Amino acid sequence: MPLFPSASSFPHLRQDLAASLVVFLVALPLCVGVAVASGVPAELGLITGIVGGLVTGLMRGSSLQVSGPAAGLTVLVLEAVRSFGLAALGVIVLLAGLLQIGLGLLRWGRWFRAISLSVVEGMLAGIGLVIVAGQLYAAAGVTAPDGGFARLAGLPGALVGALSEPGAVASVAVAAGTVLVIVVWPRVPGRAGRLPGALVAVLLAGLLTALCGLPVETVRVDGVLAAISPPDAGAFAMLAEPALLGTVLAFALIASAESLFSAAAVDRLHDGPPTAYDRELVAQGVGNTVCGLLGALPLTAVIVRSAANVRAGARTRASRVLHGAWLLVFAALLPGALAYVPLPALAGILVHAGWRLIPFRGLVALWRGHRGEAAILAVTAAAIVAVGMLEGVLVGLGLAVAMAAWEASHLRVDHHTDEPSAAGVLRVRLSGGATFLRLPKLLDTLEALPRDRPVEVDLSGLHHLDHACRAAVTAWAERHTAAGAHPVRLHPFPGRRPGTGPDPEPAPTHAGP
Repeated sequence: MPLFPSASSFPHLRQDLAASLVVFLVALPLCVGVAVASGVPAELGLITGIVGGLVTGLMRGSSLQVSGPAAGLTVLVLEAVRSFGLAALGVIVLLAGLLQIGLGLLRWGRWFRAISLSVVEGMLAGIGLVIVAGQLYAAAGVTAPDGGFARLAGLPGALVGALSEPGAVASVAVAAGTVLVIVVWPRVPGRAGRLPGALVAVLLAGLLTALCGLPVETVRVDGVLAAISPPDAGAFAMLAEPALLGTVLAFALIASAESLFSAAAVDRLHDGPPTAYDRELVAQGVGNTVCGLLGALPLTAVIVRSAANVRAGARTRASRVLHGAWLLVFAALLPGALAYVPLPALAGILVHAGWRLIPFRGLVALWRGHRGEAAILAVTAAAIVAVGMLEGVLVGLGLAVAMAAWEASHLRVDHHTDEPSAAGVLRVRLSGGATFLRLPKLLDTLEALPRDRPVEVDLSGLHHLDHACRAAVTAWAERHTAAGAHPVRLHPFPGRRPGTGPDPEPAPTHAGP
């Protein structure tokens, strides 16, 4: 089946045209803000947004979700640019895109849905904390220290120190005003309230800065064509560094997980065709491959733009393609307008975006219902802040796997005596999962049973019995029988198919003399 649709895939052009304008207005300040926060020219954010619309948007996969530069990848991009330089960014994004294409062709897209939700939310929370901390320093015009915890610890002092300088006060005021407008604007009655709050905030901040002559920095503009920087031979030579390959893996995995979880969320917002996860992964990979060839930012599906697309009445993928076309028109005709955008306003947009990544309500509900999952979320977020993105996600995944293994081996041991007399048969029933993780508890319970009466152990309630527990139970039955006057009966062992004869373990049904 072809990846690209035919012209008949755009039967609702009127609705899609209106939706595309809304998505364009939402995407424009975010594309610029993510680029500036990532430490790259603002124009690269526009280029990635254009590719997300015209390339990824045209491909099959998810019908209504929108791709572009994402706040969730800001931390990774900033670290990559600092470690390897801007010239290497294209190579990293290019290889990450090729890896995504390979994973999609191998039909691994659906497996990203198997990632623990607590790990994903912890990842987003950690990213949100790093973004908020970093952009608050940017709003105050202060250089942020290295290290996530150092940034968080130094924030109060940096903000207090900024209040003693007139320029810094103006910068913080512009950022705070931007956040306030974004939060309040959706409540404005009438058609005006339908405008994207981020765009309104940037326009008001730019107008106020120009009219009042506020001493705040604005976006530097060199031209879109000048910002395009395809990777050269020197950039490809950096592939010999193992750290760069680790960054490629982090880009591919985190961008893929964010895109596919966004697709699952967007599918719940509309009643159209559901996402084809493998195709969507290929589409994201093709988009990142093109972005890498242009030396631009990586792209991923973005829930904010996607939700705006659905709520604006989009019916087909034409809306996201057209939003890329509007970004291209803006980049070609009005790039100089970016020079009037105050940097504190962009910092305010990203502070708001980072704050929304932190699932405060979800964490409270999770703590009430499942404290283990809440702990995984919190530890993942803390590890990302303290160590780094990839390391934090790996820590979260390791904890999730360990907790799943622990809960899967939940074992319950019940016992009772059939007859009131002391000589009655002691019946023991095991239920749940008996794995080596629960072996100490199992043996402690069995070894504490009295030896002066017959014992019958019912294993039918076990959904899993691993080799270690099987061997340990059989050995205990033999020892228990040898030490007393009554036999121990074990029945039946899980995993034995009916009609296949006795269990191959020695003396499984009667551990007598």
